[in-house]
Amino acid sequence: MKPTTYVLLMMLTVLPAQEPPGQPRKAWSPIVLHEDDKPAFPPPPSGWDVRRQDIPHGKVTMIEYDSKSVGTRRHMNVYTPPGYTPEKKLPVLYLLHGIGGDETEWQRFAQPEVLLDNLIADGKAAPMIVVMPNGRAQKDDHPKGDVFKHAPAFSFFERDLLEDIIPTIEARYAVLADREHRALAGLSMGGGQSLNFGLGHPELFTWVGGFSSAPNTRKSEDLLPSATAAKHLHLLWLSCGSKDGLIHISQDFHSWLNSHDVPHVWHVTDHAHDAPEWKQALYYFLQQLKFDSSGH
Repeated sequence: MKPTTYVLLMMLTVLPAQEPPGQPRKAWSPIVLHEDDKPAFPPPPSGWDVRRQDIPHGKVTMIEYDSKSVGTRRHMNVYTPPGYTPEKKLPVLYLLHGIGGDETEWQRFAQPEVLLDNLIADGKAAPMIVVMPNGRAQKDDHPKGDVFKHAPAFSFFERDLLEDIIPTIEARYAVLADREHRALAGLSMGGGQSLNFGLGHPELFTWVGGFSSAPNTRKSEDLLPSATAAKHLHLLWLSCGSKDGLIHISQDFHSWLNSHDVPHVWHVTDHAHDAPEWKQALYYFLQQLKFDSSGH
């Protein structure tokens, strides 16, 4: 892990807790692995992340939108699959970045368009639209500045997502605008946001994933007060690397889910808090989005 990333994560220990109120989550901790901290999937096959010339390709487009909640024009990257046409509505995945990233982060290190093109061609993933927004909702966004200055913007992003981003996507693209066909996932800070916002809005999301979720993640009992609160979910995904000092955050939630008999995916690899971990997590998460006409 880069030293800068480590410092940013340590700073997260003092971020104000997101609603509902509580004590900030502890960041880096000694790693204690449990018996069930194991991979749910094998290593990806050869060529899984290589752009293939013999298959149809989708397209990634940077678009602008007016964010009324933030009060400025903002950007987001949007992937449309091969053969996309406005005449056929598709499911949509909102994919969030980490604390130091922006709307370009996922494409820089994971190339979701390559993963999805390959998976769709092989019949292993459903054609879908993937939206990669900027998870810091503020007018003057300079991610390399003081992280404390940006902390409120990660929480305020909930409004931008719900009030501006989702309506923009549903107005401009042919998407199935119901919770059965709407997914939310992210890495690190974005993983915490995805769990917080996705589980906090059961009327909007039935597919939720947290990859190496950061200390902005709410406590387990606040994420899901009871097993009943998870009944609507088609997929609840948790993943992390066994060399990641933040694994305790995902372990805690995994244990809570087990104790309440809540179905979920728990995928632990031998990676750290790094790009290879998040890239393979996305690869397998995409394959678990079993969208069909019934939303299952």
